[in-house]
Amino acid sequence: MRERSLAAIARRLDLGEHLRLGEGELKSGGWRRDSVLADAVEALVAAAYLDGGFEAAQQTCRALFADELANLPDAETLKDPKTRLQEWLQARSRPLPLYEVLAESGPAHRRFFKVRASLTDEDRWAEASGNSRRVAEQQAASDLLASLADGAH
Repeated sequence: MRERSLAAIARRLDLGEHLRLGEGELKSGGWRRDSVLADAVEALVAAAYLDGGFEAAQQTCRALFADELANLPDAETLKDPKTRLQEWLQARSRPLPLYEVLAESGPAHRRFFKVRASLTDEDRWAEASGNSRRVAEQQAASDLLASLADGAH
């Protein structure tokens, strides 16, 4: 897990209030620092493992992460739009989209791209712009997928 997520769990448990820290950490507010709080959560899991073995550590993790596990996003929403479009097309035995850069402008340190994503098996496309080719392609894929889902042209 990420440090920020572990620190949030520690805050939920008021774990910082129960840490024994050195004088320097106390003066610098170490009980509030994400890295210290995350380490404390990891130490709880390690202590459960050392005291009771794998099963105890697993139960501790399930208890500590219950809220986070209950609120996981749908796996599909974690995929980027280009991946979702590709999977949608492949599931229907359709060819993959074609991405082409229509325009590129701006200075080298601040490029701007206009991209078209099109389907080769029908006259359907979407155009999008962004500050990188990747951003523009992702937005075009998202728009194209939305039009496919809506059945629109």
